[in-house]
Amino acid sequence: MGLFNIFKRDRGGSRPAHCQGNDVPGWLSSMIYGGGTGWVNSRAMLLSTVYRCVDVISDSVAQLPLEPYRVDDNGYRRKHVSHPTWYLLNKEPESRMSRFTFLKALVASVLLKGNGYALIERDGQGNAVALRYLQSGDVTVHDLPEGIYYGVNGFDRFLEASEMIHVLNFTYDGINGIPTLEHARQTLELSNDSEAHARGFFKGGGNMSGIICVEGVMKESQMKSIRESWEKNFNPRTGSPNGIAVLQGNMKYQPISVNPADAQLLDTRKFNVVDICRFFSVSPVKAFDLSNSSYSTVEATQLAFLTDTLAPQLEKIELEFGRKIYKPSERRRIEVKFDTSVLLRADKSSQAAYYNALFQIGAITPNEIRRGLDMEPVEGGDNAFCQVNVQTLKQAVENRKPKTESGKLTTS
Repeated sequence: MGLFNIFKRDRGGSRPAHCQGNDVPGWLSSMIYGGGTGWVNSRAMLLSTVYRCVDVISDSVAQLPLEPYRVDDNGYRRKHVSHPTWYLLNKEPESRMSRFTFLKALVASVLLKGNGYALIERDGQGNAVALRYLQSGDVTVHDLPEGIYYGVNGFDRFLEASEMIHVLNFTYDGINGIPTLEHARQTLELSNDSEAHARGFFKGGGNMSGIICVEGVMKESQMKSIRESWEKNFNPRTGSPNGIAVLQGNMKYQPISVNPADAQLLDTRKFNVVDICRFFSVSPVKAFDLSNSSYSTVEATQLAFLTDTLAPQLEKIELEFGRKIYKPSERRRIEVKFDTSVLLRADKSSQAAYYNALFQIGAITPNEIRRGLDMEPVEGGDNAFCQVNVQTLKQAVENRKPKTESGKLTTS
C-alpha cells in the first residue's frame, strides 16, 4: 500500500479505534457515525430532543459575533477591525457559506461526530485568507513523533496542525473527539425502543395483541377463518383498526401485551427527553419541556445556558482559532473573542440594566452604548460619566473645614 493510500477512504467515515467491536447495534452505529449520505441524514436527528439540543447549541454559537482583538502591553483589548481576519470571522469564512452557516456546521459536527474541521488557506505571506469547512468523515488524525498531522480526502500530502482548525468534543487523549451520542448509547437505545413501541401502538389503532381462547379442539380451517375475521376487523391496513369483533359460543379474548399505562410509556418518553438533555448539557426547558418549570425557571435557564452550555464551546473555538489562524509573530498580540452581549438583545430590560450599570461607573460612554444599539453617535457622547453623589470620608471632612474668604468665615 502506498504512503498516500490512507487518504482514499469512504466519505461516510469509519469508526474510531475506541469503538471497534460488535457491541453497537447497526441502527445506532449509523446514527452515530452516519452512512454514505453523511451525518445530516443520520437517524439521531430524527429524535426531536437530539435535534433540538444540537440545533439550539449550534444556532446560539453561530449568532454570536466573533471578533479579533489587539492586546496592548497593559493587557487592554481593542477590536482589531482593520485586520484581514475580521472579514473571515464576521462575514464570509469561505465563498460557499456565511459565517453563521460555517459556525453552525462546525459546532454540529463537533456534537454529532466528535470533531469539527476547517482547512486554513493562506496567501504567500502566511496570512489566512479562507477557512474551508470539512466533513469529519473526510479527515483522519495521525499522532506521529514529529507532531499531529491530518490526512484529507483529495490531498496528496499530510497537513500540519497549523493548517487545520480542529475543535474537539469530549476527549480522552486530547487528539480525537468522541461523539456525544456514543456516550448516550444506552439512552438512545431506550428512546428508540420507546418511540418504536409508541409508533406500533398507534399504528395498530391503539389495540393490543392477544389470543382467543376456545374450549375444545378446532380444525385448522376454523382457526384460519377466525384469524382472518379478526385481522379484517382490527388491522389498520383494512381501514378499520377499531372494528368490532363478534365472539361465538365459549370464545374469550385475552390480551397478552402490556398496555401503555402499565408500561409507563409516557413517563419513559419524558425521562428520555431529560436524559438526552443531560448528555448535551442543555436544560429541558430549552428543549421545550415545560412540565416542571415556571417563569423564574425559564429566566434562570437563559443564564445557565450561557455559563454551563455555551461557555465551554465558545472557549474551545476561541482558543483554537487564536492559535491556528494567526502567524506566530501575531499570536501574542491578537486574541479571538465571542461577543456574548448579543444574547441580551431579545431581553430589553436586561440589556438596559446591563448598559446602565456600566454607564454609572464610567466603564462605557454614551456613544459606545448607541453603537451597541445600532444608533448614530451624538456630539459629546465619547466622554465617560460617573455619579458624584458618593465620595470618600476624607473628602467629606476636607470639604466641611472652615475657609476664610475676604475676611469672612465660610463653610463649603
